[in-house]
Amino acid sequence: MKLALTAFTRRGVELALRLRDLLGEGEVWTLPQFVRKGVKIYASLSDWTAERFAQNYGLVYVGAVGIAVRAIAPCVRDKRTDPPVLAVDEGGRWVVPLLSGHVGGANALARRAAALLGAEAVLTTATDVRGLFAVDQWAAEHGMTIPDPAAAKRVSAALLEGRTVGFVSELPHGPLPAQVEEGESVPGFAVSCRSGDCFPPGMLVLHPKLLSVGVGCKRGTSAERLEAAVRGALLDAHLAPESVEALASIDRKADEPGLLALAERWGVPCRFYTADELRAVPGAFTASAFVQSVTGVDNVCERSAVCSAEGGMLLVRRRAGDGVTVAVARRTCFYSFCDEEG
Repeated sequence: MKLALTAFTRRGVELALRLRDLLGEGEVWTLPQFVRKGVKIYASLSDWTAERFAQNYGLVYVGAVGIAVRAIAPCVRDKRTDPPVLAVDEGGRWVVPLLSGHVGGANALARRAAALLGAEAVLTTATDVRGLFAVDQWAAEHGMTIPDPAAAKRVSAALLEGRTVGFVSELPHGPLPAQVEEGESVPGFAVSCRSGDCFPPGMLVLHPKLLSVGVGCKRGTSAERLEAAVRGALLDAHLAPESVEALASIDRKADEPGLLALAERWGVPCRFYTADELRAVPGAFTASAFVQSVTGVDNVCERSAVCSAEGGMLLVRRRAGDGVTVAVARRTCFYSFCDEEG
């Protein structure tokens, strides 16, 4: 995440620079009369805020909370997409997350900044005040998508009421938090690459980014045809597109326009492997003499999917149609519910 800090007094600028250095990232901005070496200038706080808000910068205002609130007010849209915003008093005593505490990571950033400054993080979100597990924050910290925010609210509400919520996962995990127990139930949540229709209606399904889609295709295949093939494979296997973390293929496809366009459209990398790398992937794969004669390896889509998934489980074997072959593999990952990821 990109980080931008601003301050409105000389003392505030000094603190902003100190915090930037402690965090090891970010840029510091201020008004012309308070500029010094290493600090950038803006003419309008509202314009500066709007530009960085739109670019999804994490914002830190060193000064009064009211200044920060007025600056961000016209920009606030949706808790799922708004960036994290903090206010820090210029004495460096209090760090207050103002926006996107859980999903955007403002609470976590506030804790980190406060620890570095020797300050107090002032958290006002209900689960944090009560010391309860926050499912939306946990999902965000682990890069999981939350397709149904209403279901996340039901889980949090149940925890705040002292009720137990259910939990299922297709992946290994650490000890469960208080009030969370194994089993499908509503309210409850699941960690799964499977689509939501595989779970009871109303259950929150968190999709981790663990799927690699291996692709083979004829030269000149359009992104639209490739996307239709990939979506079809996922749909038939009841897998969530939100869990796709990468596309993969052989290196001779590294300049394939349709494949590169699809990766950009989905916002994922496209990983390419040599024939030697693909041949070295262990496992039983669907062999093709024709593919062997053209590429030097008996299978591209299955082997590249497994290679991209770091040797994980092959969930969808080679599917062929309309000049495209697709396979899907899932990377293995361990999740912890404590502050540190497992």
